[in-house]
Amino acid sequence: MRGTAPTTLTLPPFRGATRRIVLINLAVFFALAVFSFAAPPAALNRVETALALTPDRIANGWIWQPVTYSFLNIGILGTAFGLLTLWFTGSMLEDTRGHRWFTELYYISAVGGGLLAALLGMLPLLGPHVRLFTLMPYELTFGVFAPLFGVLVAFGILFADVEIMLFFVLRMRVKYLVAIYVLVDIARLILGKQALTATVELSCGFCAFLYVRYAAARGFGFNVTERYFALRNDYYRYRRRSAAKKFEVHMRKHGRTDIHFDNEGRYISPEDERRKPNDRKWMN
Repeated sequence: MRGTAPTTLTLPPFRGATRRIVLINLAVFFALAVFSFAAPPAALNRVETALALTPDRIANGWIWQPVTYSFLNIGILGTAFGLLTLWFTGSMLEDTRGHRWFTELYYISAVGGGLLAALLGMLPLLGPHVRLFTLMPYELTFGVFAPLFGVLVAFGILFADVEIMLFFVLRMRVKYLVAIYVLVDIARLILGKQALTATVELSCGFCAFLYVRYAAARGFGFNVTERYFALRNDYYRYRRRSAAKKFEVHMRKHGRTDIHFDNEGRYISPEDERRKPNDRKWMN
């Protein structure tokens, strides 16, 4: 941000979900690098083809590709730049919203964007005249830049006016940087320059936008957990009320009419029944 103090470049904390995602990408990158030395090029090509995203292969049952394509990175400079950007932006988002929220954002962007792009890429399979621009089902794409684009979209929504140094030279607000990336991807899609890659990035950005727009501050997982415990507690209350009613009926059969329970199934002692409702002297 703008300020009177001199600008210094400091690395954010390397922890939490951001560290795990970066380390997974690095582990896959070095594993493939070692495999390229030990295996013939044909074997490496088969592995990369199996992990990358191809709409035609997903239609034929390669359903793991919407997950694996984002961890397949080739090229030292591109991988380093992508993971450094993920480190900077992801750390700030994680510090603001928490590790669960950022984890959901990343994987919903990656998997949701991959599935959406694959569905759009399958359109030509329905017929020769059904296609989206120059997108074809036999194209192949991979890399961390697709989910990273989703992270940038979320970063641009939450920190729109934060200024960053683009390539350490040009000062620019995040919202303008995201807008430029969107326009570049649209141009690539129209011109047919890596159309599937552009579609995946735009799809990841769209999924990230929906997540930021509709997810709770703690993420979908928190809502699911809270709903689960609420349903569980309602079930336990129902069991307690049912047991209380059965016990009252049982005691009445034995001539005990002084046993009562409230609507929650809690026992009401005779002293509580004699106490006036508005009498609070007995309270501490």
